[in-house]
Amino acid sequence: MKLLILGCGGQVGWELQRALSPLGEVLAFDYDSTDYCADFSRPEAVAETVRQIQPDVIVNAAAHTAVDKAETEVELARLLNATTPGAVARVAKEIGALFVHYSTDYVFDGSGSEARDESSPTAPLSVYGQTKLEGEQLVAASGARHLILRTSWVYAARGGNFAKTMLKLAAEREALKVIDDQIGAPTGADLLADVTAHIVKNYADRLGQGTIEDFPGGLYHCVSAGETSWFSYAEFVFSEARKQGVSLKLQQLSPIPSSDYPTPARRPLNSRLSTLKLQNAFGLKLPHWQRGVARMIKEIL
Repeated sequence: MKLLILGCGGQVGWELQRALSPLGEVLAFDYDSTDYCADFSRPEAVAETVRQIQPDVIVNAAAHTAVDKAETEVELARLLNATTPGAVARVAKEIGALFVHYSTDYVFDGSGSEARDESSPTAPLSVYGQTKLEGEQLVAASGARHLILRTSWVYAARGGNFAKTMLKLAAEREALKVIDDQIGAPTGADLLADVTAHIVKNYADRLGQGTIEDFPGGLYHCVSAGETSWFSYAEFVFSEARKQGVSLKLQQLSPIPSSDYPTPARRPLNSRLSTLKLQNAFGLKLPHWQRGVARMIKEIL
């Protein structure tokens, strides 16, 4: 089986290269690749890349993820998050490939306190959320066999993340204020990649057995179990770091509301996502968010 990863340089793309490698021949490209065009600001060129490679599975980890910058880079965000994924999905339909795509909790308005499932009404608050929703819609409308995984609060040991930022600040300052009214589940890029590999293996098995029409594609939520606020997330990070013998200057950690920390793009307060559909469809049990974060902290310290 031939697998194509687009956006391989990001946190999820990097982990996908590891997770998918046992399943077949993996080709991985990013926006600056020279052999083939994977620059998502050029939708037709990326579509032609897919057409030339003729993969069995396309996994798209490319996106415009700078949430605040997207407010002033509307057309670029739309190209990267919607137009090009739609173009690639149409080629996937043309060549009979499975198209795997990632989306976000930002497609919701974050009201209430209940976990949203895949049938919940969408109402994005930001350009990022709106363009990611448009991407979902274009992928679904392409007619390709597809899988869309909505996730939240993604982190990885590689690259920047919330935990690294907090640890850096805690080493420099005696007091910190962290938002306490946004609730979600920190989700590791490695978990997303492993879930993707599990589902792609399911797809490959059905392909080999001639039962591909029974493959349960479509839209799913994929986040770690449990929930937390950014404030409690920070508390956990500092606790784990101190267990590892890290000395922090921080003496006082204070919770604040989102209104005290205005940003160009509005964030949803409630990012709880129900994963029951995913777990039931593919026989999965997703780990608690603290487990992955604790492992990541050990890795970066």
